[in-house]
Amino acid sequence: MTYHRTDLNGAAVGVGVSDKPDGLAKIEMPGCAATIWRRQLAPEFQAWINALDPSHLPKARLVLRPQAVPDALSHLCSMAGMDEGAERTWLEDDISDLATRFAEMMRAPYLRLRLDAINTNACRKFHIDALYARLICTYRGTGTQYGMSKDGLDPDRVFTVATGAPMVMRGTLWPQNPPSGLLHRSPPIAGTGETRLVLVLDPIFDIEEDV
Repeated sequence: MTYHRTDLNGAAVGVGVSDKPDGLAKIEMPGCAATIWRRQLAPEFQAWINALDPSHLPKARLVLRPQAVPDALSHLCSMAGMDEGAERTWLEDDISDLATRFAEMMRAPYLRLRLDAINTNACRKFHIDALYARLICTYRGTGTQYGMSKDGLDPDRVFTVATGAPMVMRGTLWPQNPPSGLLHRSPPIAGTGETRLVLVLDPIFDIEEDV
């Protein structure tokens, strides 16, 4: 786990970067605003998902227990008309694994799972989410962009998370003092013809409060 308090090797202040999935759990380290699992997806998988018609990318907004994610993903991929095969199986397994890891990390009994196929400038303004924490992983297209803010202004230096690399970020409800100053956004892609496939996971601690 590499933890940067100054700009170093393409990462921003307060961001931990690890080559192993367990490094995501370092989000609990004092002063760590975000963690990134630095990985590259298999070229065969990346070529397959990049070539899919956007209409066959799964889309969903669900609240469910982590153990229910595999069945839900299988259903969502079938509904989207995604052909069965090794690449689809890997996608379903990877999202299920991230859901399990994130729920255990957050000690959350439920997760809000969102899959979006994005071809517009969604959330293009830099911001911090009004929640406890969030995991984002972009399987297709440009990854999430982030940087450190001074006095709430847009970051002077912007970093882009690699496609396929999961990132966990603290939100405004994380018990921290002072706030980290880390802001993020979806990359502006309107008019480029690009379609991103983005996974977002949020911890849900009390399902009745979330309804």
